[in-house]
Amino acid sequence: MTQPIPSRRSFIEQFGMGAGASAVASILQNIGYAEQTSTQPPAKAKQVIFLFMAGAPSQLDLFDYKPDLQKLFSQPLPPSVSNGQRVTAMTKGKSQLIAPSMFKFAPKGENGIYMSELLPHLSKQVDDLCLIKTLHTDAINHDPAKTLICTGSQIPGKASMGSWLSYGLGRMNENLPDFVVLNSAFWTGGTGNVQALYSRLWGSGFLPSKHQGVSFQPSGDPVLFLSNPPGVTRQTRRSMLGLVSDLNRNHHDLIGDPEIQTTIAQQEMAFRMQSSVPELTDLGDETEATLNLYGSEVQKSGSFARNCLLARRMIERGVRFVQLFHRGWDHHVGLPKKLRGQAYDVDQPCAGLIRDLKQRGLLDETLIVFAGEFGRTTFCQGKLTPNNYGRDHHPRCFTGWVAGGGIRGGMEFGQTDEFSYNIAEKPVHVRDLNATILHQLGIDHESLTFPFRGLDQRLTGVEEAHVVKEILA
Repeated sequence: MTQPIPSRRSFIEQFGMGAGASAVASILQNIGYAEQTSTQPPAKAKQVIFLFMAGAPSQLDLFDYKPDLQKLFSQPLPPSVSNGQRVTAMTKGKSQLIAPSMFKFAPKGENGIYMSELLPHLSKQVDDLCLIKTLHTDAINHDPAKTLICTGSQIPGKASMGSWLSYGLGRMNENLPDFVVLNSAFWTGGTGNVQALYSRLWGSGFLPSKHQGVSFQPSGDPVLFLSNPPGVTRQTRRSMLGLVSDLNRNHHDLIGDPEIQTTIAQQEMAFRMQSSVPELTDLGDETEATLNLYGSEVQKSGSFARNCLLARRMIERGVRFVQLFHRGWDHHVGLPKKLRGQAYDVDQPCAGLIRDLKQRGLLDETLIVFAGEFGRTTFCQGKLTPNNYGRDHHPRCFTGWVAGGGIRGGMEFGQTDEFSYNIAEKPVHVRDLNATILHQLGIDHESLTFPFRGLDQRLTGVEEAHVVKEILA
């Protein structure tokens, strides 16, 4: 009978020489990033909250103030600006008429950063924000663009950022997952043009499956099958799990498949989560003052506001990576009305999250990231009036922001041209953003690798990526 080839970790466990072998195996089990070297940057953050605005918010109407466009209302976008760049099939061959933002902007904070009237609460926290105005991406359609920013590649099947951090840094709380996903159950900007969110956006890809994100549900059990079925006590479940674990260990000894160890670990985690998750999701111990930080929507299960509060509770309990997905931002037509609703959903909760973490002394070690998959065009899609317009997809430039976790606050990084169409200075590819996130957690993005299909896979892929050092405190 042909003997199986053991994995690196099972080899160390089974064949390592001397008493130190089991210790090394234990370290590798809990710290996937075994290839640590002296070149790794010092960690400024321990945890990440990624606020993902699925559908792509309009940078022109929220962050990228371009007052001179008012004089160019309904004029064609100059060919020298568009320069024949790719557009979607929805606007290909159609007039590109300039649509200035109808919303007012005002300088906020110590450095007079211009913020939209749609974000009154977040504007008060602008001194904690670093607005990156020159994000750009390779994809022009939603799904590949989401896949790229979440996994580092437009091609499905790669490991997501939270999975990389789980693999690279290990678990902080043995009773909760390393990586939790919270999807908004509803949003105010309408239900048209809302794309599906696939679980591969928080999947582990080629990494061991124990590193995949755990999606919490907005109603019922927060995690599927968390409760015991009728007639099954906790002690009975413990006994059943013990028997199944013994059988799985015997199976692993026979074939050496490391995924069997993952199954054992995940089943044990699920058992512990029966106690830890209900306590985590019970907001009964939150004060009225804290609830008020996040706004009235915090009382609604599945709201973005409630998910922001849950994210803070997870950070307190040692969850490494929390990713919130809020859909409804794909505003091809009727943008002003829909954007008001979306801004209402996220403005106060985002500001409340920053304030809450800050007052608890957690913001310095928690990196908050806010971004969509790309931006929106300067030119209108659909009928254009001063108070009603739509915008198509625009990967050439968009705005996101970061806060906490060793990031300089109260600053803007990079500038777009006068049309918010091209980058004028300091471009930041989404790969650069991901490299910077890893850097703040003490990881060199070029060193964190996993061999798969003949390539040392990385979150930032094979193309060049750079840490955006100018935004670091």
